[in-house]
Amino acid sequence: MPRIKKKKTEKTKFKFKSTERFLKADPRYKNLVLSKFINQVMWDGKKTVAQGIVYDALEMLKKRIKDKEPLEVFLQAVDNVKPILEVRSKRVGGATYQVPMEVNRKRQQTLAIRVIVGNSRSKKGRPMAQRLADELTDAYNRQGASITWRENTHKMAEANKLFAHFAW
Repeated sequence: MPRIKKKKTEKTKFKFKSTERFLKADPRYKNLVLSKFINQVMWDGKKTVAQGIVYDALEMLKKRIKDKEPLEVFLQAVDNVKPILEVRSKRVGGATYQVPMEVNRKRQQTLAIRVIVGNSRSKKGRPMAQRLADELTDAYNRQGASITWRENTHKMAEANKLFAHFAW
């Protein structure tokens, strides 16, 4: 007699969310911020490739800035890029205003990481690790594209402080 397979009523899919709670520190430096950075560099789920790129960039930082640890340089570079203010669009009576608002700590960090990686990707012609090291060095020295982005963000917020009373 043939066996009849029973249908499963429950879904057997596992859903993992990439949240702060599940984030693990990176294997080499045991740092959560560096782990977030690696995740931002990662493409197509290739985490080991992203780790290689980031660790190579940190090795280049070690050679360029000899008196500091590469992790310290990295963290300082991210801190230097963090914006304090940003503008958000608010629609009031048919008109859209750019309202300056303070940025919370988590968003500051996320924006800084996103901008550093984005500016590194936009430069072409050299390996990603080298471009990343250049961008981190510039950010550490408070110059370069990422710092320019931060200053422009602050200038826009300053220019639109007239609309600060629309903040929600």
